[in-house]
Amino acid sequence: MTKRIFFPFRTFWLFAFLLLSVASALPARAQLLPGGNSSIGLLPSLEVDNEANLVEDPGPLFSAPYGKDHFFGNWGGAQPWLLSHGIHILADVHEELAGNFRGGRRQGVTNAGQVGVELDVDWGKLTNTDLFRNLWTHMMVVNGHGRSLSNDYIGDSIGGVQQIYGARGNVVAHLVYLYAEHSFFQNRVDISAGWIPPGSFFAASPLFCMYMNVAMCGNPAPTKYTEGSRDWPSGNLGFVVRVMPTSNTYIMGALFAVSPHAFNGGISGWAWAQDGLGKFSSPVEVGWLPKFGKDHLNGHYKAGFGYDNSSYPDLVDDIHGNAWIETGMPKRYRAGRASAWVMADQMLVRNGEGPTNGLIALAGWMWSDGHTTAMSHHIWAGMVETGARWGRPMDSVGIMYQWELMSRASTLQQEAASMAGVPFPSNQWGRVWGIQSHENIYEVFYNAHVAPGISLQPDFQYINRPGGSTVFHDAAVMGLQFNAVL
Repeated sequence: MTKRIFFPFRTFWLFAFLLLSVASALPARAQLLPGGNSSIGLLPSLEVDNEANLVEDPGPLFSAPYGKDHFFGNWGGAQPWLLSHGIHILADVHEELAGNFRGGRRQGVTNAGQVGVELDVDWGKLTNTDLFRNLWTHMMVVNGHGRSLSNDYIGDSIGGVQQIYGARGNVVAHLVYLYAEHSFFQNRVDISAGWIPPGSFFAASPLFCMYMNVAMCGNPAPTKYTEGSRDWPSGNLGFVVRVMPTSNTYIMGALFAVSPHAFNGGISGWAWAQDGLGKFSSPVEVGWLPKFGKDHLNGHYKAGFGYDNSSYPDLVDDIHGNAWIETGMPKRYRAGRASAWVMADQMLVRNGEGPTNGLIALAGWMWSDGHTTAMSHHIWAGMVETGARWGRPMDSVGIMYQWELMSRASTLQQEAASMAGVPFPSNQWGRVWGIQSHENIYEVFYNAHVAPGISLQPDFQYINRPGGSTVFHDAAVMGLQFNAVL
């Protein structure tokens, strides 16, 4: 287990200031797609380019190819050779240092991070035959470490300030996904099947993981904390079909096996044949991908609905309709769990080539059935901009507001526990410290590319009502994110 990192806050602030000063002094460099976050497995911005050119460029929708900005260059000539044979390999090191200098349970600093490797194979190019043309396989494994500042110091399990903490099982190689993908009819029909994170396909955006808070990255709450729609780095057995009636519209549907366990695929992610499988979740999403005006201002407008036919315990009612915490009777089970979402992002001003090189506004709403899910609503709105206007086209800056509403049933459950004098039951988000209602999250960041494949991101977050209650004072958090694409 990685030890906690402790040092004075003056040192922490000085360290962040010096790194940002060095980053600002370095010369700007050209890049393929400015303004994207290259964290492994979090939908690199190049994939939006694929999405915008699906008909002209058949290939995978949600994984490789990647950009060419690597810390070790072309790996001594090995990378071009691999790419020419259809083999795409991405290795990434990601670290997030964060400390709350006021508010929360107590002040402290933690670090959390991961090392990940992704392998995507274009079998048509590898075999040089038409038989496997447009057939890809995608695989990713990660190794996580560190501690969560939100859990250890802030007292907040709802909006974790570090995006990459958790669900990695403390194993050497946690399997995130392993699936095959085949496109047909010039990529107008795309089918994926295997071990897949539902949240990487549905209600997804490459912009989300530009932000550090995990409530947004890499898929918005609340559905990513539910059994049938868990997001990266957790997967489900299933398949996804996407059909594009036109070059800028799509409809996508899927069927996923629902795991009743705390960890899909076990702690390691490799145990696909878990017991209890037999129920299914079935999300559907429609999207419009327009380009407006002479500057081709990219937009992504999506709406979706999901249904899980499993049965889940009611957060409040027992079999007779009374509070099970007070009566001790068996919980009532409800058949089915629904969810829905609407989300959009739109480039307002273009600063150069590339689908993310400009000023972009984004917003969305997500809902889940509050009878069996502790959070019912999540609303977010923000903006991101690249540094082209001040001569640093590879840098990006962003701001985000999030409002997360806990379900009425969850609040009633906690009130019943308080009346009965028993501890608050934990929920899908983790430990509950007080009666929950809602939480507000404010975030601003500046991502600076400081060397080939290297970025540093100072990040500030203000957490209003940590943990969704008033038990702890509002928390102010300073973070520093480091990412290296090797």
